[in-house]
Amino acid sequence: MLIWSVWTGLDGGVSFSLHADYFPKAALFSRKAHGDEKRMLVLFFDRIGWPTSLPTSEKGSFMKSVLREKLKALEEFSASDSLPLRPGVEKFIDDALSEGVPVAILAAYGRNGEKISRSIVKKLGPERTSKIKIVGKNEVEGSFYGQLVLGKGVTSSLDEQLIKEAQKAASAEKQRIAEEVASILKLSVDITTSESSEKVIAALRAGSEYVGCDVQNCILVAGSQSGVLAAECIGMPCVVVRCSFTARAEFPSAKAVMDGFGGTDLTVSKLLSKKWS
Repeated sequence: MLIWSVWTGLDGGVSFSLHADYFPKAALFSRKAHGDEKRMLVLFFDRIGWPTSLPTSEKGSFMKSVLREKLKALEEFSASDSLPLRPGVEKFIDDALSEGVPVAILAAYGRNGEKISRSIVKKLGPERTSKIKIVGKNEVEGSFYGQLVLGKGVTSSLDEQLIKEAQKAASAEKQRIAEEVASILKLSVDITTSESSEKVIAALRAGSEYVGCDVQNCILVAGSQSGVLAAECIGMPCVVVRCSFTARAEFPSAKAVMDGFGGTDLTVSKLLSKKWS
């Protein structure tokens, strides 16, 4: 089963921001930062120098504002009708459907995911989208994971203690996975799961649930590090399709990293045969 990030299908390789002059240069540091935007900004400003008027104590808030403005502008642009689908996306989805592979598009992936997904649905056309599961906020909250672990839409008949124990178990599993990775890297890890990562994990869980497949039997087609890391946390295989902004980024935990759809890049036949390169 294919689970699709809303970002992956759009031909929006350029990142827009009120601080747009920073990002073309910052892309040079994407490989060293392994696709982590915050780390990439730190490397960038450490190299060229931080704004002279910026107090050291305000570096954190400054980076957050840059990333927030960039994300807002990118989401608005991605949701516009003027942005086309990436070349090969329609054929890729058609091939998957003709092979009987369930396809889900994760609309609950980001802040404007629902709006972006509507734009994608319109471009794909009603015939295709009638065969695709669109997993939005309501679907996530209505899923078993959303009700039991996130506590969304839980009825009074459910045992509250069971919910708390499930939440503890989920947190413990995340910590265990992180510690295993950290032991390899000889690092000390203390995870505090952010709201954004929780949303991605919940969307992935809901996507697998709505198409009736275990997470291990799904493949996430992602375009960002957040999706890759979330998929790794729950044991879902992930393939990355890069854009121009992430062309230099590395995704070590992904099964494969492609530059597009079709031809020598990502095809359904490669996914089915697990030929990642």
